[in-house]
Amino acid sequence: MILEVSPTSDIYDVLVIGGGPGGYAAALYGASAGLSVAVVEKEKVGGTCLHRGCVPAKEFLETAAAFRAVTGASEFGITVADPRIDFSVSQARKQKVVDQLWKGLSGLMKGRKIEVIEGAAKYIGSGRVEVSDGRVLEGQNVILAAGSVPRSIPGFDIDGKIVMTSDEVLSLDSLPASVAVIGGGAIGCEFASMMADLGAKVTILEALPQILTGVDKDVAEVVLKSFRRRGINVHTGVAVSGHTPHADSIGTTVHFGDQQSVSVEVVIVSVGRRPNSEGLLSAGAEVEVDQRGFVTVDQYMRTTEQGVYAVGDLVATAQLAHIGFAEAIVAIKHILGEQVAPVDYSKVPWCIYCHPEVAFAGLTEEAARTAGIDVIVKKDPFGGNSRARILGETDGLVKVLAERLPDGSAGRILGVHMVGPWVTEQLGQGYLAVNWEATPEEVSQFIQPHPTLSEAFGETVMALTGRGLHVG
Repeated sequence: MILEVSPTSDIYDVLVIGGGPGGYAAALYGASAGLSVAVVEKEKVGGTCLHRGCVPAKEFLETAAAFRAVTGASEFGITVADPRIDFSVSQARKQKVVDQLWKGLSGLMKGRKIEVIEGAAKYIGSGRVEVSDGRVLEGQNVILAAGSVPRSIPGFDIDGKIVMTSDEVLSLDSLPASVAVIGGGAIGCEFASMMADLGAKVTILEALPQILTGVDKDVAEVVLKSFRRRGINVHTGVAVSGHTPHADSIGTTVHFGDQQSVSVEVVIVSVGRRPNSEGLLSAGAEVEVDQRGFVTVDQYMRTTEQGVYAVGDLVATAQLAHIGFAEAIVAIKHILGEQVAPVDYSKVPWCIYCHPEVAFAGLTEEAARTAGIDVIVKKDPFGGNSRARILGETDGLVKVLAERLPDGSAGRILGVHMVGPWVTEQLGQGYLAVNWEATPEEVSQFIQPHPTLSEAFGETVMALTGRGLHVG
């Protein structure tokens, strides 16, 4: 039952803890359905994604892209003398972008009569939330969306000067001359790519056998080759054991592998994020938390306490802002009693904004074969794409895999994997093909505009029909 209450009451239809992507999406979606909603946020709505994560990181990656364009302008007959970076200006621009988006989001929430309450919140059970200012709020339904915080590792205490997480890196007003990035996942590769393009000497230290674990191996290999060609030193299969700060100069020496070391000005610890569940629940809550700190939920985002949901980085699903959006919608639809399709995590879109960019949805070739699925695979390198040649950005490929039918033809598309220029903006049609379980025969009927980067996907899918134009 939905309560008919005033938005200014301390009893709400939906009470949200956390104003990040999962939290504000739940609030906006719920308010648009006529629910009374309050959000308790200890800092600013928008959360890590807007203020210390996705948005500022991509803004700096765009700074790196602009610098690459300027330094490579001579290829187009444009002479630019001695291009330099004033990173304080880049930092100011980043903050301007963030502030504009924050003000827009705040205005949107105000317009939908969502009450935003400043303060730290703790769920104390029975639909009640205790705020740090002493107020106790009550919700007919409660959504936990407290997000995550960067993980640290032994021997690398975060001091914000030499050893940093993403939080500190995104607040820099000057660039270090040399950087060791511990962790070669999505975030680590984005920082490494950005720093290298802006002139820093970069070393990646990754404990696993390849960078970008979970990414299709053909795609990860393209990124690795690009990184090494641009002077990024990549060490995989190595563990870090600690670091020794320099007594007479800036920086530290990082120790890794078999008695190896590298001297750098700054260390960026990028080994993932942990759920921000510590201190979130009191003894009166019946919400289960697992050994890793994740809140336990079912497919409808319900926790083990009736009327309490959890979304976003607080649950053990992919830590992506758009996953938080999707989970928030699932929770609100369930609260409303509407028909709801749970998130299919095997088919969500992934985008990594290093250079070259990475985007994919669905199964990798390795995962499909491990699962015993017989597949047909086709690849189209961007080197043969007209628009990529025009841009001068030919590193990369589009790879599509489909199940092999008994007659040898290609059935439903199982995975689309891209690496190259602007692939994060090209994934849409591949994502739809995977989620609609479309066949190459169906997708190949659609006309791709020429010359575009996106026609590489169409070419690859057409090749799966056995009648490709440029792809064999």
